[in-house]
Amino acid sequence: MKKMRPWKMILSVTMILSLLSACGSQGNGNANAPSTPKDNTTNSATDSATVPDPLGKYPETVTVTEILGYNPPEDPRTPSGITPEQNAYLKDLKEMMNIEVKYKWTVPSAQFEQKFSLAMASGDLPDVIEVDQKNYEKLKKQEMLADLTDAYAQYASPALKAYMDSDGGFAMKTFSADGKQLGIPAFEDPFLSTQLLWIRQDWLNNLGLQAPKTIDELEKVAQAFTHSDPDQNGKNDTYGIAMQKNLFFWGFDVRGFFNGFGAYPSVGDKQSAWIKGGDDKLLPGLIQPEVKTALGKLQAWYKDGIIDKEFALKDENKAVEDLTAGKVGISYGEWWYPNWPLNSSVDKDPKADWISIQLPGIDGPAKSLVPKIRSNKIFVVNKKMKNPEAAIKMLNFYIEVGNKKYKDKNKAADGYVYNWFNPRIANPVDIDTIYSEVNKALDANQTEIAIDDANYKTVADTFKATKDFLAGDTSNATKGVNWGQYYSRAAKDGGWGLTRQIKESQQFVYNEFYGLPTPTVVEKGGQLDKLMQESFTKIIMGGSLDDFDKFVDSWKALGGNEIIDEVNEWYSTEATK
Repeated sequence: MKKMRPWKMILSVTMILSLLSACGSQGNGNANAPSTPKDNTTNSATDSATVPDPLGKYPETVTVTEILGYNPPEDPRTPSGITPEQNAYLKDLKEMMNIEVKYKWTVPSAQFEQKFSLAMASGDLPDVIEVDQKNYEKLKKQEMLADLTDAYAQYASPALKAYMDSDGGFAMKTFSADGKQLGIPAFEDPFLSTQLLWIRQDWLNNLGLQAPKTIDELEKVAQAFTHSDPDQNGKNDTYGIAMQKNLFFWGFDVRGFFNGFGAYPSVGDKQSAWIKGGDDKLLPGLIQPEVKTALGKLQAWYKDGIIDKEFALKDENKAVEDLTAGKVGISYGEWWYPNWPLNSSVDKDPKADWISIQLPGIDGPAKSLVPKIRSNKIFVVNKKMKNPEAAIKMLNFYIEVGNKKYKDKNKAADGYVYNWFNPRIANPVDIDTIYSEVNKALDANQTEIAIDDANYKTVADTFKATKDFLAGDTSNATKGVNWGQYYSRAAKDGGWGLTRQIKESQQFVYNEFYGLPTPTVVEKGGQLDKLMQESFTKIIMGGSLDDFDKFVDSWKALGGNEIIDEVNEWYSTEATK
């Protein structure tokens, strides 16, 4: 999915509603209606009508159903045996707003897509749903989505509205139709998608090697990591580059590898990329000649053992296990890897020293593909839901309370498991605020940090973890946890620090298509994704490289040509506005 826009710099979120006001607001007497404080009035000099309280407590319990795919235990600090239903965050939501979340079902993440597809086909959907763009389009076409226009207008908190207005309202408009707001998008800085190369500096040091800048140099390093005992344990138990069965996914995949060859097939999980052609048309990156060249190199690396011979059987969880167990020393990925899972690698092996570098390319550092809009998570509401405004109030709860008081309690060890907080929307510029404010405080040799901002707690937490890591203080958290927060968010050569450098030096390529999935993508996208996955995997594992040309012909015949026409029809109108 993509998100794009001219990124206008964001309005600071200023007004945070009082927790006491939220807890103490009174109901309006309707058992299923949200409460409204009696002393709130409109701005009209002649009208004294009450207005809804964005954090008002329902007089009677409102039940909201959800579904969840997760990877237990999600966080190594989570108490043994805790399930999503026992998440302490949900208990607080019930206590403060009288909203009770019940799961229709929960499954391991790897099973979620199949389970959700069956639920959509049967129409057995929960009240509040997190979807990607493709499923948003499917549900919209089936007229299964509630109109959130009035609920948002009346109940969205000032902070939520500031988030949604931070891009000039582009994302909200994208997920509306015929004047109806059908989804609330969680959009972010598109450069969060920038691909980096993560590599173990301690292994480089052990082997007397330098960090690679080209594909050839990377190959030599990866071979040494595979065959030359980089961890010096006297065993042949390591390999070069992490890879899983999903070639283009949300993590631990090979998008960055392809970018190193000037190939831009995808920006993530089932999100094809589009690049400019010479005739002012958009071309599908997936079928360009550079992809074939990259596949040839992966095939050679597979044969040499640089890539695990079992990669086609591994999901992202197995790839993570190898990274944290010290079996592999290189992985392509985004800025957040130190925060997870590399922090676990550091805790397991204190000598582990992970660094980030720009993608190696053919002749030097390569350009990462970046979407023009990053918003593949949209919250929608089942049109059958009796209280659609509850979804908006839950978003308010996460922003207003989660960014303040509840981040003091947001500890997995205490039962607050962040990945189970849903729905949740973050400040679109949260990451850059953290980086800037923490480094400003570090450069000034401050011992404490304080800013007047809605994400103050995140900034303060990162600053504290950074100070503790640099001082070797593990009294508050482990070395890996402290390092993970510091190196992902604050280090000038770390995840976001390097990403900022790539952005400022314009070492990136934009994905030029940022519209919603076209009709043929919605209808045939799954079939084409499967065709790509099977064709590319067979080539990597030793099939004829010429099978790529057969794949291109099949992709075009099975719907690709129609998609090319649809995307360029969009490009000729929307993108030139």
